[in-house]
Amino acid sequence: MKNILTIIAFVSTYALSAQTVDYNTDKGFVAEGYDVVSYFSNTPKEGDDAYVARHDGVLFKFSTQKNLDTFIANPKMYVPQYGGYCAYAIALKNKKVSIDPETFEIRAGKLYLFYNSWGVNTLKSWQEESPNLLILAADKNWNN
Repeated sequence: MKNILTIIAFVSTYALSAQTVDYNTDKGFVAEGYDVVSYFSNTPKEGDDAYVARHDGVLFKFSTQKNLDTFIANPKMYVPQYGGYCAYAIALKNKKVSIDPETFEIRAGKLYLFYNSWGVNTLKSWQEESPNLLILAADKNWNN
């Protein structure tokens, strides 16, 4: 009986601390190691190994101690939408597609990342179509 209670306690603890969002952690970090706070000043910067934080079971890099502290104070504000996958692909096809960390948009205080390679820039498509409708579609797809 004691062993069963120990196993139940271990599984419960693990379940409570387990990552709940499927984050895009290409290169080991969300946003491919770019500083998610820096996007909000419209200057995305690569993070530095000296400034790393764990949130929701995944790692984030920052370019400065100030940005790391800013993130720690309010991580939900800076975490990219849809786990850091391409917002356009989530909206249109409900597919988790990698991103170009320098292709982004801040809309209504939220960070959206996009695929941009091989002549395909999904941010341009996103902006040419109806971003507000695409956000509704992406939110629905992401939450299902």
